[in-house]
Amino acid sequence: MKIISWNVNGIRAVIKKGFLDFIAEEKPDIMCIQETKAHPNQVDALLPEYPHHFWNSAEKKGYAGTAIFSKIKPIKVTYGTAHKATDEEDTEGRVLIAEYEEFFLVNVYTINSKRGLLRLEGRKEWDKEFLVMLKKLDQKKAVIVCGDLNVAHKEIDLKNPKSNYDKTPGFTQAEIDGMDNMQNAGFIDTFRMFNKDPGNYTWWSYMFHARSKNVGWRIDYFLVSEKYTNKVKTSDILPDVMGSDHCPVRLIL
Repeated sequence: MKIISWNVNGIRAVIKKGFLDFIAEEKPDIMCIQETKAHPNQVDALLPEYPHHFWNSAEKKGYAGTAIFSKIKPIKVTYGTAHKATDEEDTEGRVLIAEYEEFFLVNVYTINSKRGLLRLEGRKEWDKEFLVMLKKLDQKKAVIVCGDLNVAHKEIDLKNPKSNYDKTPGFTQAEIDGMDNMQNAGFIDTFRMFNKDPGNYTWWSYMFHARSKNVGWRIDYFLVSEKYTNKVKTSDILPDVMGSDHCPVRLIL
């Protein structure tokens, strides 16, 4: 089984930049998208080979949102989460949970702490309650978390750690602690199971030719329950796929 996750930074925009060709080439069994910035009625019918479409769109137009396109019919799909951050998060379409036979697939677009760290307190609450939810799911069956988690976990996961540490959204100690807590609870960063090298990023600023210089951050992940890591065949990053300021990440089971 192949699952791909991609923050497309606008589904309507990325369709014009080769998205459908990418899907045709990769042929994932399940495609998870973050930052759709659209409602399904704004997008022409797409991906007919994926009969099961699920959208959790933000109330605010052109903002956030998640979607899952699946060849396999899930047992159940949950929109949003059941944690205390729900009131705000639910309006932003940040979580989609698809239950399959062997696992829960959690597609997430984690809130950004914002410039000036204006949303850091909300982010800390999000991380805490999101982990509570993951633990509850994990008691039932294995969990796969994919998406834009908006955190570079370690210094190796961004080009300039020293200048960004505890100042820039996505690399504050509070956010690092949130990722530590997830991994300590048994949700394993699958990419690092296979690749320990620096210079592997999934997001680059549009400014200063950051992508061509590979001045980036690794903030998009596949995490899996520790008990399910024996099913993970490969987990990698597809940095050559253009169309967004993020690139796709891929998990093969």
